[in-house]
Order: sequence, then C-alpha cells, then structure tokens
Amino acid sequence: MKFARIAKLLCAAGSGLALAACATVETRGPNPQVADGDAMDAPREAGVANPEIWPAYEYPVEVPAAEQARIDSLLARMTLEEKVGQLVQADLCCVSPEDAKAYNLGSILVGGNSGPYGDDLAPAPEWLKAADDFYNASIDTSDGGVGIPIVWGVDAVHGHSNIIGATIFPHNIGLGAMRDPELIERIGAITAREIRATGQEWTFAPTVAVPQDFRWGRAYEGYSSDPQLVASYVGAMVRGLQGGPDNWNMLAGDKVIASTKHFLADGGTDNGVDQGDSSISEEELRDIHGLPYGPAISEGVSTVMVSFSSWQGKKMTGNKSLVTDVLKDRMDFEGFVVSDWNAHGQVAGCTNDSCPQALLAGIDMYMAPDTWKAIYTDTLAKALSGEIPMERIDEAVAAILRVKARLGLFEAGAPSTRPLSGEFELLGAPAHREVAREAVRKSLVLLKNDGILPIAPGGRLLVAGEGADDIARQSGGWTLSWQGTGHDNSQFPGATSLFAGLKSAVESGGGSAVHSPDGSFEQRPDAAVVVFGEKPYAEFQGDRATLMLDADLTGPYATMERLKAQGIPVVAVMITGRPLYVNPALNRADAFVVAWLPGSEGAGLADVVVAGADGAPRYDFTGKLPTAWPATGSLDDGALFDFGYGLTYASPATAWETLAELDMAEAGDSRTWFANGVPAASWSLLVNDEGEIDQTRITTVPAGALGGRMRVTAANYIVQEGARRFEIASGDANVVLHNFDAVDLSREAAGDVMLLVTMQVTDPADSFALAVQGGGTQAIIPLDIPATAGFVRYGIPLRCLAGAGVDMSQLTTIMLQTSGATDYALAEVRVGNDAETVLACPAG
Repeated sequence: MKFARIAKLLCAAGSGLALAACATVETRGPNPQVADGDAMDAPREAGVANPEIWPAYEYPVEVPAAEQARIDSLLARMTLEEKVGQLVQADLCCVSPEDAKAYNLGSILVGGNSGPYGDDLAPAPEWLKAADDFYNASIDTSDGGVGIPIVWGVDAVHGHSNIIGATIFPHNIGLGAMRDPELIERIGAITAREIRATGQEWTFAPTVAVPQDFRWGRAYEGYSSDPQLVASYVGAMVRGLQGGPDNWNMLAGDKVIASTKHFLADGGTDNGVDQGDSSISEEELRDIHGLPYGPAISEGVSTVMVSFSSWQGKKMTGNKSLVTDVLKDRMDFEGFVVSDWNAHGQVAGCTNDSCPQALLAGIDMYMAPDTWKAIYTDTLAKALSGEIPMERIDEAVAAILRVKARLGLFEAGAPSTRPLSGEFELLGAPAHREVAREAVRKSLVLLKNDGILPIAPGGRLLVAGEGADDIARQSGGWTLSWQGTGHDNSQFPGATSLFAGLKSAVESGGGSAVHSPDGSFEQRPDAAVVVFGEKPYAEFQGDRATLMLDADLTGPYATMERLKAQGIPVVAVMITGRPLYVNPALNRADAFVVAWLPGSEGAGLADVVVAGADGAPRYDFTGKLPTAWPATGSLDDGALFDFGYGLTYASPATAWETLAELDMAEAGDSRTWFANGVPAASWSLLVNDEGEIDQTRITTVPAGALGGRMRVTAANYIVQEGARRFEIASGDANVVLHNFDAVDLSREAAGDVMLLVTMQVTDPADSFALAVQGGGTQAIIPLDIPATAGFVRYGIPLRCLAGAGVDMSQLTTIMLQTSGATDYALAEVRVGNDAETVLACPAG
C-alpha cells in the first residue's frame, strides 16, 4: 500500500500523525491541495524532486481478492527468468514468437516503422494473425513455465493509425482547438474498438504533454500549451479508451489499456529540443507539466510512459524522486511504468544493453525494442548478483500482472477469439468517420475573413496547392509510418482529401471544382482555395530552429498573390502541426483557415467553408487557438493572435491591417543539408580527389574541377535546376558536403532515422562509396548502384554509422567517393526515414 493511502487511513483514524502531514493528503479530484512553505525552504539537489509539495491522489482501481490471490500465486511459482522476462518489451522488428516463449517476454510493441511479418503496411488480417502467434507462444507451458500472456502495445495516437483503412482523427493540437471533452471521449472509444479489431490491447496514448516551445518536433502531439486545457481532456480520453476505473476485464468488452506520456515535461525542454533538458523550477514542473497526470490517475490509467528528457540535468528514466517518490508514492499510481524507446540507454552510467538504474528508479518495463535480449541478460545477471533486489523485481512484476489481470488477459483467450476481433469493417466504419469529420470541423480556426466565407456552392471553385489532394500530408506524422512520409492516397481507402470534400460540397450545390496545384486555370473561377503548409514529420525530422515555414513550402504565397491580382477571392487553408509565422499568406488571402492536421476526413473543411443551398453556413467556426500564434519566427517577439483566438461567422467585420513581412530566405529544415542545387547555410559543396589536390568549392554552375577531369552542371529535380550533375572523365573523385560546425545527431542515431542521399546514376563508376566523418572517425559504405532511369532516394540508418565508429555527436562531412569514369546527379542530402532503397550497414 502506497504512502498516500496509508497516510489517509492514519489521518482518518485520528492517529498522532502531524497535522501538517495530514493537510497534504487529499482524495482524488480536479484540484487537489498541495503543501508549499517549509518543504521548499531547504535547498535540494538539482533534478531531485520534493514529493511533499506535489498533489496527492488516490488510484481508484481496486483489485478483487480472487485476482490478487492469482497474482500472488503466479509470483510464488515464477522463476527469476520468467520474472525478468515480464520486465522487457521488444519491438516487432526484432523479435519472434519463439523468442517471446523462450524469454517469457512481457510485451511487444510495433514501432512507427514496423509491421507483421516484415511488412510495414501489412493488411489488417496479418496484424490479427501475428497477435495470435505471439499470444500462443507466450502461454505455451510445455517447458514447465507459468505461461503469462503477452500484451501488445501500439502508437494509436490519433486513431489506429498504423493500419490501412483505419479512421484517422485530427492530431491532438487540432483536438485542443475544439474545446470539447465529450467528443474526445467518443474518439477514444472509437480508437479502442478499431484497435480491438486487429487484436492489440494497449495504446501508447494519450500524450499529455504541455508544449511550451513549438519548435519541438512533437508539439502537435500535445493538446495545448495551457495545462488546464490539457488536463480537461485527459480523463475523457482515458475513459474512452479504457472505460471507467471499475471496468475490470476490459477484453470482455470493447476497451484497451491506455498510457499517459511522457512523464515528465517532454513539452518543457529548453528551446524545444526533443529529448533535451528542462531547467524549470519544481513548481513549474508540477503546475504545468504535472497537472494532467491528476485526472489520468483519477480515472485509473493503466500505464505511464516516462520521457526521454531530463529535468535539471537528470534523465527522467533514471529519476527515482519523480518516478517512484512522486508518481508512485505521492500520486498513488498503481499501474505500471514503461520507459520510452531505448531511453534507459541515456541514463547516466547506462547503455542500451545495461541499465539497472532505470529499474531501481521505478521503471517497471524496459522498452528495449532492438536491445531486448541484451537488457534481459544483463537484468537477470544483476538480479542474480543481488545488485537489483528481488523485492524490486517482484514489485515491478506484480504491477504488470495487476494490469494484465485488469485487462482480462488471463481469461481472454487468443486475440482472434475475443469480442470485435476480425471485425475489420470497424476500421473506418461510416459512424467512426462521421465522428472524425465532426472533429475536423470543430477544430478549424478562422484567423481572417474579409467577408468571402462561406463559399457559394453554385459557382466555379479552383483548389490550388500540392497538399490539397494528399491524405498523407493532411494526416501528418505517426500515420502508417513513424514520420508519415512516403504514402499516397491509395493507402487510405475510404478517406477523403480536402479537395475531394470541397469538390463534393460544391458539386452538390450545382457548381464545379478543379484541382490545379500551381493555381493555373483555363476557365476563370469564382473563388479559389489555396492549401499550403507543413509536410508530415515526427520527432527529430520535425524539430525546428525557428517558428517559420520552410522556404521551399512558401510557393503558394505567389499563387495567392497572382490570383488576387486577377480579382479572384482567395481562401488560404493551412495544414500544420503548430502555429508558424505566415504573415505573407495572411496578407494575401481574403480569408485564412487553420486546418491543423485533420486526418482522414477532409470533408470536415467543406462542411464549414462551403455554404448550403440557401447560401447560409452549414456549420459555424467554433475552433479556438490552443496556443498563441507568433508574429515573427519567435514567440519572444510577441503573439499575433493570442491563445483562445478564433473568429466565427458572427464576428464583426474589421479592416485588415497589413502585417510586417520578414525575409524567409534562411527559413528551412535544419535537417536538410543539400537541396535545390545548393547546400544549406553553413554547409559547403566541395570536390577533390583522394589527395585533396585541386579542391574546389562549387558555388555556381557550370564549373570545371580536378584539372579538367570533372564538369559540374545543373540538372532538374522537382524544380528546374534542382540538382547538380557530376561528369567525371577518369580517376578518383570526391563530392563533399562539409560543415565546419559539427552537427549533433546522437539522438537521431538512437532511433530509426537515416542519412538520405537522393541521386540519379547515368553511367556507374568502377567503384562507388559513401563516406561519413564525425569526431575524427569515418565510416565508408561501398555502394553498388546501377544506372537508374530517374532519381532514387538511398538511406543508411544512422545507428549503422554510429556502430561503425562515427561520432554522431560531431558529424562534419558526407562524401561520395568514385573511381573511374562516371556520370551522376545529386539532388538531396538530409536525414529522415523515407528511403526508397535502404543500404546495408558497413561490415564489422
């Protein structure tokens, strides 16, 4: 029994417990009292929390006596090997059902780029079949074990978004604009039902981050920068996913277990750096980032995922004062705590293969996706040696077994035999899509309207912008894959793009609509909608230096200006995971709508912006900004629109005052180092030979180099002259991208991020290699690249380069080495995970 519950009993019994201590103990509720004052007077070590100043809750889930007896019996019969297995979660990429049986694994997960049987885009029946395979292996007791069923976790963060055909809801930032907890609960319930159709039981949601700096690449996973707004949603989403705190045996119904994440302050890191450090005070940590955990615990959330990030220099995954003393003891959380993807390897003194510190800090389950076997072996050895006490092992296993019992996993049978399993018609069911469409229209925020909205349905509508008919782009990251890139509309059966929704609405009123990405037209339209904004991303790839749209995504501004110059009313629709400086678009458009990342039901936009047959709005704008909108690339310069701003059709007309416009030439993705024929700022494009003789910096083309052996010219890729062509007559040659300011990719190297090189080979070299240098070390990857008809995006996982000895915290040079005559074009060098061809890791 935890401290909070013991203290409540003592206080209620009138014991001699000090009155001040009793005053800190409160039953669960939305605004529990905390005790400040003397508890904060004594100086404390940086990164060490004082539990006495945190709110106390009561975890409302009661374990039936029969279930507790089962758990006690299992613990008594389990071998140490079986217990350690329960503490380990492996990713589907790197584990088999046979492994699950041999190591008694407690859980598997599917990361953003994994899928059943090696197919990232496996159809729904394959997911259910894989669930059966792992379940049956886990309960096999032929070796004499107790056979604890395995539990499968998925990142169903905006619907069951790994599965083709599932309903994709708006990302959390859009849901935050709705101000509608009741709808949030319905979204959670639908997500649970769709998860159950394919046999999984656990979602790593809801994200309850309170992002304070939207340069963070995961900011769209937070509902709002306002902790009260986030907290108002958390309980509703947990209820939708799990049911109420008294819902025992969830698998007998239509629920799954939830996980609030990431504990704590993942949204509060300095400068919005993913996995970075938050240097804020403990009071800010508690009052901003800790606030949403109250309603989660009060609703009996089953699991909590701990953050990669640090507080005051101490990694959360190794912070006992927060994970055990605050979350478990003070807040009375009695589910189990899971770490994030290999996050234990970042704890001081740890590696991905060994981290008893995380378990001792209070982590109950290691998420060790590709290092699970090493962490199992190490944890077992340290338990045998006594370095990890058996008491701690048993405590963690008991927590996991309690959640499995509450889920109903011991009685449920194979996934394919459970309620809803195999009912694949639930994926993207019409009733589910209608709820998602409702969420889209309620999430839209109107920032400007010079009287041109709603659009009359009977006229000719031009829809411009390459993202207007792109469901993957409007869905954002964590959609079918981790970063959400590399997908097309065929992979979203039943979904509706923004353009398709607009077209249907206009045609139903007797009008017509055409999609012209560049805004050109043959027949003059009566109005134009220009869709623009961000492309999909997740962490790492989404991190930014400023709150500015990439310069190469601002082409639609010219489209707006050209249309408006012809007297055509222009409605700008922005797809985005965060507020960004877009003053040029706000100035040029007659109306401006923020669509956030709406997901699969793009018709929700048309519901609001296209009028009914009588010319009146069918639905009004109700969305309000979930955070402030910047006036420049930094919110330090003040807000253009405050938190909570949002117009309606009833808002009084006001004259638009032209906004100041900044030079955006330097705005861009800091993870793209060569594009559109030129290197990024601080990078240089050089050519030399092995002896660095005749080193030439390429700034303009055409250019000659290497004593006349090389000719550099422009080639077309996406845009005119968007690549550089290298024709080499003979001998050795290096094409080099170099940065004197080393780039730190150590965080990216811990994930599934790749170095991507896009090129076209017209005449293959005698030998071809990719060399990467960092921190005085180099890895060379021989390439066997044939002649290609077009450009191909090749990728090498950064973890392979790190494994080859490259110091990924100090990357400086990327080099293409050739020998012999060759002719190839280079279009792009960046990091990401959307490779078309993945290169093998260097040997050794």
